Amino acid sequence: MATRRTIDDDRLTAVGLIVEVHRGLTNKFAEGLARHGLSENELEILLRLGRTPNCQLRMSDLAAQTSLTTSGVTRVVDRLERAGLVERRSCESDRRGTWAVLTDSGLERVSAAVADHVQDVERWYTGLLTGQQLAALMEALRIVRDTVRPEAVAGVAEAAVAKTVRPAP
Repeated sequence: MATRRTIDDDRLTAVGLIVEVHRGLTNKFAEGLARHGLSENELEILLRLGRTPNCQLRMSDLAAQTSLTTSGVTRVVDRLERAGLVERRSCESDRRGTWAVLTDSGLERVSAAVADHVQDVERWYTGLLTGQQLAALMEALRIVRDTVRPEAVAGVAEAAVAKTVRPAP
């Protein structure tokens, strides 16, 4: 009787599949994002800001939520700020803190990019699964994410109750 080798463990396959899917999706999405003049990191920051109450997050929370280092987030926000898509504002409750705030131009830009991006997501990811498969996958991924990266939702509650710092349109 053959014994199963450790190297053939299904747990390694599960991790490998996540890595392969991420790499494949990143490659498929890159072209569409480039048409909107955005990198994957820029889209991630704009999306996180746009999907957060008041379209704002403290810079430290934004760094915690992303896969970037604090200095990496600073560099991306610098570029987005120069492009007029994000502004920095002082945090009234913590003088050391700074909010990254999505501007109206930033919201327009990310909304336009997302309209096309959703089509790519549907083509290369969600459209390949049934509704039940997608719901189960999202539930499973949240369980893992909440264990290995609980900081991925850092600052959302604080942003919801913070004084709105976005200018009125």
